[in-house]
Amino acid sequence: MKVIVTKNYEEASDVMFKEMKEYLVAGKVLGLATGSSPLGLYARMVDDHKKNGTSYKDIKTFNLDEYVGLPITHPESYYAFMHTNLFNHIDIPEENTHVPSGLGEDLEGQALAYDKMIEENPIDIQVLGIGSDGHIAFNEPGTPFDSITHVTDLLEPTIKDNARFFDFDMNKVPHQAVTQGIATIMRAKKIILIATGENKAEAVKAMVEGEIQEACPASILQKHDNVVVVVDESAAKLLNR
Repeated sequence: MKVIVTKNYEEASDVMFKEMKEYLVAGKVLGLATGSSPLGLYARMVDDHKKNGTSYKDIKTFNLDEYVGLPITHPESYYAFMHTNLFNHIDIPEENTHVPSGLGEDLEGQALAYDKMIEENPIDIQVLGIGSDGHIAFNEPGTPFDSITHVTDLLEPTIKDNARFFDFDMNKVPHQAVTQGIATIMRAKKIILIATGENKAEAVKAMVEGEIQEACPASILQKHDNVVVVVDESAAKLLNR
């Protein structure tokens, strides 16, 4: 695990884009994340496309997760998030973008089909954030390390963290999500994770230096042979360095 400490979020986003760039020009399969952490990366990808003409016509993307029960037209659905912040601004074909569905009567069946699609299109580079409790994607503490794409119940800390996207009303936050499992994420050939802010410091320390345990899902990344963790000074404050 390689840890890169930057001064701030903007510098961290620059590093993330540098790690991503070679995969863009090679037409690879990208694993993408949502939330505030990757916004700087996506802004740089859009800017690079517009200024340098980097094409996404041969790229495929697979997102980590989606809320259960939100239509794709809802502004806080992850389908809408990805189109608003990235897909609508680059030349990627719609059929090459994949976000798990949180709608339908057979969510578990759909989750298994999504996992199979990823297995058939191995992810070359996976973008991750980390929750304040150490979760990755929507794999909450206690999620088995051998889990694949599945439906999960969100814990209160996650609901509380995400309430800022729903007018700070926890009752508006969906309480379930479809998420790639930990084993699914670990199949990616390379993983780049960004964490910024003092509120992520304990999770970052547990991920990088703590015991590998399901209580901190991100700790399993210690066992992956190609992980780059990009953190600002605030998120890195508890690391032994």
